[in-house]
Amino acid sequence: MSGSIRVPRGQARFASGALAAFALVTLAALLAAWQKYQLLAGPLASGPYVDNPLVEVDTYFRNLTGWRTALLVMALLQFSLWLATMRDVADVLWRKGQRRRRAWLVFGWVIPVAQLFVPKMFVNDLWAASRPEPQRRRGHPLLTAWWLSVLIAANAYGGASADLKKAVSAAQARHALRQIMFSDGLDICAAGLSIVVMWQLMRRLERASAIAPAEVQTAG
Repeated sequence: MSGSIRVPRGQARFASGALAAFALVTLAALLAAWQKYQLLAGPLASGPYVDNPLVEVDTYFRNLTGWRTALLVMALLQFSLWLATMRDVADVLWRKGQRRRRAWLVFGWVIPVAQLFVPKMFVNDLWAASRPEPQRRRGHPLLTAWWLSVLIAANAYGGASADLKKAVSAAQARHALRQIMFSDGLDICAAGLSIVVMWQLMRRLERASAIAPAEVQTAG
């Protein structure tokens, strides 16, 4: 059947929207952490519980942290679903170039050690499938920067939240908050780069699919 391959723009919008929402809530949590950090630097308020600014900002911080976790799960799910659909497109453009079975789209995110390279392998294969056959090369500096940002964000100061809960002094709490704020900044960068990579792949695969000799119907 002749025609052009349809790439899932609607799904990409939803996935990038989930990533953007995660980044915005993470930014809000970072600002709440900064305010809490500043309050802990001064004398602690001794007024009524309901009027205590530290209690108020701590409530905002905890609520935002909960929303941030939920949005992270949703963003990862949507990104994985988008990646699976893009794999359908790449199978038509360059089936033999897809090195991993589809099951690794799930297992690659959760199996230790495989987490370090399998998801990027899928993205590298998609990137190569979007290029003309004589120029197919896996990898690109943008993809390397994106994946390093994801790995660093996922592994930086993972115990900071636990340290904050166990803090028994303002100094210990401020130290944990510094780590949390730095980690939040890394998460925002990783989410932003993920959106950039998604749309770069979309554009490249759209151009490649326009001249492909087959058509695949994908959810969009």
